[in-house]
Amino acid sequence: MIKAILIDDEENSISSLKEKLLAHCTQVKIIACCNNAAKGIEAIDNLQPDIVFLDIEMPVMNGFVMLQQLTYKNFELIFTTAYDHYAIKAIRYSALDYLVKPIEVEDLKAAVLKAEEKRNHAYPNPQIELLVEQLINKKNSFTRIAIPTMEGLHFIKVEDIIYLEASSNYTHIFTSEKKKYIASHTLKDFEDMLPPEIFLRIHNSYIINKNFTEKYIRGEGGQVVLSNGVTLDVAKRKKSEFLKAIGY
Repeated sequence: MIKAILIDDEENSISSLKEKLLAHCTQVKIIACCNNAAKGIEAIDNLQPDIVFLDIEMPVMNGFVMLQQLTYKNFELIFTTAYDHYAIKAIRYSALDYLVKPIEVEDLKAAVLKAEEKRNHAYPNPQIELLVEQLINKKNSFTRIAIPTMEGLHFIKVEDIIYLEASSNYTHIFTSEKKKYIASHTLKDFEDMLPPEIFLRIHNSYIINKNFTEKYIRGEGGQVVLSNGVTLDVAKRKKSEFLKAIGY
């Protein structure tokens, strides 16, 4: 059984989530329901759950602030929110799950299954650690990103990414450390996450870190040569945007 704690200031939201879990996720045992962050902290630290469903927007202390107060962090975390807003970017950088209210049953089942598959470590969840790190730094651009791959999660510095290449529903990520990662996210997912002042979509298949640009070769769209020696095509429709971004 997976021990779960539900934290939400809205009673209707807790009741609805509880009902769906009992009906559709029988492997989950609900060990506590908390209507504010302070009670949530106490329940998590005392009961040490396997999974926590956490509302982001709560009065007095929101879900993000609550995470920074925790001692026990060895659990899988699924955020619940009524808003698809700024907070989602931080969550996605950490490769954590979130469910937008009203929560769909199929989305809930998928999130629980993913959390169940990841319950194999006995140390603070590195994704929560990464999220808390970003929140404490309070930076608009994130320094590290969690990359979900077939093997698990890789945590890499954003500044080390040279370029990303689309491959169907996957993305190949190439870094300055001469490493390649195959991420189970689309290139569009990364375009939405990565800071646009540094990362440029130059083609349907490529996003580059402009800091690694070595040379531009003229042409209809042209080509860009990166610091690792790779030459990539620039789409004609992206040419003027690219040249402006590199100050050409």
